[in-house]
Amino acid sequence: MHSLAQEIQGFSKDRLKKQCTHVTTVTGKKLLERRSNEGEGQVEQVEELEGSGCGFVEDTSLDLQVGVVRPFLLLASQDAAHDIDTLRRYKDGVVLVHCNAGVSRSSSIVIGYLMLKEGLPFDDAYSQVKLARPSIRPNPGFYQQLQNYTP
Repeated sequence: MHSLAQEIQGFSKDRLKKQCTHVTTVTGKKLLERRSNEGEGQVEQVEELEGSGCGFVEDTSLDLQVGVVRPFLLLASQDAAHDIDTLRRYKDGVVLVHCNAGVSRSSSIVIGYLMLKEGLPFDDAYSQVKLARPSIRPNPGFYQQLQNYTP
């Protein structure tokens, strides 16, 4: 097993998987962006995709719903994490796992935690987190990684 320092020293940008990003603009235009290796953050190619959508709908309402996964483990959005009145409802000694929307990243962490610490299979962990916070929806990459995860 390599040390972290050895891993960092052996890092090569060339070994990274090439990525592309599907983007939907505010007007509903669908694009596929590919990044160049040379330019950090520069778009190499943009390709317009078939189909059009309705674009984004901005939701400015606060999401203060907190899912109680376990008495010591809460799941929420950034809105709840910043709302002192919401936080005061819960006693000291609890952990609030949150991300921007409380839908993908934080729910994936909590599902993985339940799988690791409680030995739950993916389906059971997912169901329990979904029951606590119905709006969860791990992105397809996180979902697949959790399905394949064996602690």
